[in-house]
Amino acid sequence: MSQAEQWTVKRLLEWTTEYFKKNHVNSPRLDAEILLAQSLGCKRIDLYIRFSHEPSEAERARFRELLKRHTAGEPVAYLVGYKEFYSLPFEVTRDTLIPRPETEHLVIESLDLLAKMSGAEDLSVCDVGTGSGAIAVTIAKNAPKCRITAVDISNAALEVAKRNAQKHEVAKRIVFLTSDLLSAFPEQPIFDLIVSNPPYVSETEYERLPPDVKNYEPKSALIAAEDGMAAIRQLAEQALSRLRKNGFFLTELSPMIAERITETLQKSRWQQVRILRDLAGRERVAVAQL
Repeated sequence: MSQAEQWTVKRLLEWTTEYFKKNHVNSPRLDAEILLAQSLGCKRIDLYIRFSHEPSEAERARFRELLKRHTAGEPVAYLVGYKEFYSLPFEVTRDTLIPRPETEHLVIESLDLLAKMSGAEDLSVCDVGTGSGAIAVTIAKNAPKCRITAVDISNAALEVAKRNAQKHEVAKRIVFLTSDLLSAFPEQPIFDLIVSNPPYVSETEYERLPPDVKNYEPKSALIAAEDGMAAIRQLAEQALSRLRKNGFFLTELSPMIAERITETLQKSRWQQVRILRDLAGRERVAVAQL
């Protein structure tokens, strides 16, 4: 950045977008806007009414530091401390995965199933491996009569999830519990729907993940044994004794294991097993009914 040039908001966005493109950043313009808004302490949309504004040297210094870290691979969500999911902002830290658009398919299907269930005003949902709480909080916001239990093996992640529930004013309807999958629950039917975005990446897949995922997001929330299938298999088995009759089990998965997970579910007591595809056409969510 030349010191002689006038670095208005508009010019900063233009320069940074081109800089990110040259450094192969996936969302150059969006990332530039998010990081500049963070540096200026304003909303991203406010940048468009401040195009001619020239940030102070301190603000530009904060911006330069964020650019340096992002170009080195650090995800924007961790740099700014939040990520939007289902049109809601969620706090994220290095203790939680960054919510992704693919997981919204899991939420949409869950809400559709809940709406069709009889007695929809008194249904119980469990979000296993809640992380930032994105799934649990979003379901609570959009199915206000449901009772939600959010579990995670990480206490640090649960603290983040609790703060997100408070922020979105649903904390009173969510119970947070430390548990390795469903092991903390008695083997009796207590839920109408069990939903999860569990670890499902194999060691081989993990080595091929982009650096911004592999080097920053919690490894324990990504990798599962048995080529990525261990957590889903264990959870599916546990869910059989924790779901009420006609209840549903939904899990996000890797397209690489979709066929094998389908076969596993079909060989058990699960009925009407089906796979949902994401917007890219990849097999992404398994749905099964007890």
